[in-house]
Amino acid sequence: MKWENALKDYKLYLKIERGLSKNSIDNYSLDVKKLIGYLEAHNMSVSPISIKTETVQQFIYETAKVVNTRSQSRLISGLRSFFSYLVFEDYITSNPLDLIESPKIGRKLPDTLSEEEIDKLIHAIDLSKPEGERNRAMLETLYGCGLRVSELINLKISDLFFEEGFIKVTGKGDKQRFVPIIGVTQKYINIYRSAIRNHMTVKAGFEDTLFLNRRGKQLTRAMVFTIIKQLAEKIGLKKSISPHTFRHSFATHLLQNNADLRSIQLMLGHESITTTEIYVHLDKSHLAKIVEKYHPRK
Repeated sequence: MKWENALKDYKLYLKIERGLSKNSIDNYSLDVKKLIGYLEAHNMSVSPISIKTETVQQFIYETAKVVNTRSQSRLISGLRSFFSYLVFEDYITSNPLDLIESPKIGRKLPDTLSEEEIDKLIHAIDLSKPEGERNRAMLETLYGCGLRVSELINLKISDLFFEEGFIKVTGKGDKQRFVPIIGVTQKYINIYRSAIRNHMTVKAGFEDTLFLNRRGKQLTRAMVFTIIKQLAEKIGLKKSISPHTFRHSFATHLLQNNADLRSIQLMLGHESITTTEIYVHLDKSHLAKIVEKYHPRK
């Protein structure tokens, strides 16, 4: 079995059997490609079904010299998944990653923005340009609904249920959820649609896509990253932020204002409540206030 064939079959398995998104499939594939590149660089002619634990271990050891423990753990997890697939398909009898332990990593607390910082970023948008109204509506939606960047750029006009106060969001694995949308976010989306989008020449296939680039096509993830990075530089923000920072800030601010974790979990589309619980660790003062307010022996 050749690596290219094994990787192709694996990607089909991730898509069809596990229902993963393209981004997740690309990330899993990249881990395998790194191993393939290492073998080629060292002239090792081993196939996916003949590779030994020692070879994989040496690759991980070499990689660990140039990446942090979190990236190393992610790489091990990705390779373990690939070889587990080969075991599942009866190509091999055991996973060469079974005896390789992932490095212990602490929970990484997500970066967040204060409400004032979010206001500054949005106010820094140049509304004299056509894309200004779009950018304001996008950032208000990222923060106001706690979306992932992929969910934002894939948002459809037909997903907007403003009268009911919800939007339909397609998340990881094409799982859909309804997320509340507040009036101010609705207002800025409507301004963008009426003042800008309704006057654009939309390319075929993107008629229902909400946020468009200047060519009338869907925005890319990279473009949203660039817009946010440029705004951060404009206001002199020292934090390293991304679209995901708005999602983290959404959850954190809700928690600080006494929203319950279960509700936040549903809005974020987290499969497990343990993923949402990371926000509890962000603000110890918030926890102290909860105990002070609700404990029977206060």
